[in-house]
Amino acid sequence: QVQLVESGGGLVQAGGSLRLSCTASRTIFSVMGWYRQAPGTQRELAATITIGKTTNYADSVKGRFTISRDNAKNTVYLQMNNLKPEDTGVYYCYARTISRIDYWGQGTQVTVSS
Repeated sequence: QVQLVESGGGLVQAGGSLRLSCTASRTIFSVMGWYRQAPGTQRELAATITIGKTTNYADSVKGRFTISRDNAKNTVYLQMNNLKPEDTGVYYCYARTISRIDYWGQGTQVTVSS
């Protein structure tokens, strides 16, 4: 059974930084990334990265967030700098297999205080 184990969320003041990590068991994933969901809103893309290290970012995080992955460890990271209160939400790790099956982590809370 595939599992995505997230870590790194927490409470930080505006302008601060956090680093999220997500390690996947077993399968090799063609795409890994992070989505986020603020209270009362739909889940939205934050950033994704392919196995070939091609990245994609939401406009709202460009220049502040950096996604990376270690294929040998099946781990994806999200470095979040200059955090803003509007970045508050639950961050979900996402992974898609080569056969286009999607998996999700349980989510980690990120709270940015003003």
